[in-house]
Amino acid sequence: MRDAWPRPARIGAEEWAARVELAAAYRIVHRMGWSELIYNHLSLRVPGADGQFLINPFGLHYAEVCASNLVKVDVHGEVIGASDWPVNPAGFTFHGAIHEALPDVHCVMHVHTTATMAVCCLDEGLSYTNFYAAILWGQVAYHDFEGITVRADEGPRIVQSAAGKPVLLLRNHGPVVMGRTVAEAFSRLWTLQRACEVQAATAAMGRARSIPVPVLEACVRDALNVSRGADSGQDVYAAMRRLVDRDDPSYRA
Repeated sequence: MRDAWPRPARIGAEEWAARVELAAAYRIVHRMGWSELIYNHLSLRVPGADGQFLINPFGLHYAEVCASNLVKVDVHGEVIGASDWPVNPAGFTFHGAIHEALPDVHCVMHVHTTATMAVCCLDEGLSYTNFYAAILWGQVAYHDFEGITVRADEGPRIVQSAAGKPVLLLRNHGPVVMGRTVAEAFSRLWTLQRACEVQAATAAMGRARSIPVPVLEACVRDALNVSRGADSGQDVYAAMRRLVDRDDPSYRA
């Protein structure tokens, strides 16, 4: 697709491509019904810039986020360059800690969907009793609720709780999903969302049927084989981005 919005001269080509990619993710998340007014965050590491990442401007709805108004910050939440908007301290507290401590994590997504929050509120957390949950076997960690995530000292504890796993359920709060790419993080988030939806529906009907551990392990292996390594989720993400481009490509501005 040919862009109608040229890249600003002050922003390098690699960073601009990352901005467009992340802005598309905000529009996709909104399209999926996962946005939360002006709250929650998706962040992406700035290519070639250690300790810097992009995040949404605080005060804009996800449907208003575009490439040019994303805010570039360091891992301490300091804005780099010019921005007409502030950033939410609750965003960079753990996004910054994750980007600083985990160099292979390039994208972090945090949402407050009803289904994922409901599972985060359960003592047992995610139940590995459905197709989607089985794919996440062995990849989910938990962090106890400490209140609104605005205190810098909680960031390292969140990283420690994640223990290298790509899905972290903040108890009584919501999920944090990590990926090597925007597409991988989105694919994991979608899988988690479906797992939680099915878990909630099953709980309303009765007791879920268990899945043997060897079958769960096989599901993870098979899913990894299908995902084609670093391209994990790219085909799904590209399809969703085409829908956004068809309906409203203004995120590219």
